[in-house]
Amino acid sequence: MMRIVKPRNARSKRAMDSRAPKVVENTKTALTVRGSTCSVLVQNAMTDIAAYKQPDIKKFQKKNEIRPFEDASSLEFFSQKNDASLIIFGSNSKKRPNTLTWLRTFNYQVLDMFELKVLNYKAMSEFKKLTVNVGMKPMISFIGPIFDSHPHYQMVKSMFLDFFRGEQISMLDLAGLQYIISVTASGDGNISVYSGDTSNLPPINFRVYKIKTYKSKKQDKVPRVELEEMGPRLDFQLGRVREADPDMMKQAMKIPKELQPKAKKNVETDLLGDKVATIHVGKQDLMKLQTRKMKGLKKRSKDEFEGQGGVDDEIEDVIVSDEEQPKKRKRHIK
Repeated sequence: MMRIVKPRNARSKRAMDSRAPKVVENTKTALTVRGSTCSVLVQNAMTDIAAYKQPDIKKFQKKNEIRPFEDASSLEFFSQKNDASLIIFGSNSKKRPNTLTWLRTFNYQVLDMFELKVLNYKAMSEFKKLTVNVGMKPMISFIGPIFDSHPHYQMVKSMFLDFFRGEQISMLDLAGLQYIISVTASGDGNISVYSGDTSNLPPINFRVYKIKTYKSKKQDKVPRVELEEMGPRLDFQLGRVREADPDMMKQAMKIPKELQPKAKKNVETDLLGDKVATIHVGKQDLMKLQTRKMKGLKKRSKDEFEGQGGVDDEIEDVIVSDEEQPKKRKRHIK
């Protein structure tokens, strides 16, 4: 039997309601967790990455004896205790030096995760001091076809989008777009996936640039845009990968009925994205069709047609040659 926890006071009730499933979920919270052996380089890298997730991130300072790919129960406990669905675990060992393990949880259980080994790192403090405003929405650019074709790089793309997305909004001021995150990987994606071996995969380059606008020429009203690197500069090598269980992923991707678009009858969307509608018209009686008001198209009953010899005779009576028409004489008035 499942244990039902009842709130003791109003504060506990509000906390339980905030964690309950909703039609529109809250902004995803992230955690940075240190392993038992975590180098200074990995700690600084996690701190720089966490700067772009503020204020929806919590940093753990104590070391934890955790091996995510062997037993992730401790990380699942941290996820449930802090109501967080994104975790970055930093570790350093002789076999896997300077490694960041990115993982997602669904219903406080590990959904998927992968390792990124830090090859090169340049901290934010080594660049020109540029502040990162809290709550700003970044623009994210993924350069390389491998992010759309290779399953492991598709997971990396999905994880980065979830991590840096922030609060979902319907409108955004252009002044709020202050920086851009560029993730680059070479290769065309036609690399065979080996079980447990990803050493032949291309590295992932992580860069962050500050967007600066300058006044352009007098004739051009559009401002001149320049990018200035603000850090951190990271080069990753993809390590071990654990893909999501298909049933759990299907449940995680399920859209509530309230958010599903309502189907409209006789309205479809073609391949170009245009709406195509079908209009049903009832049966029309051509005898009641309104025509132009002229003698030749005057409406008459069937009896009148039959009494005058049918439709052909009527047409003959209407059409009169020019010779039979009387000629008009011109009179000159003095």
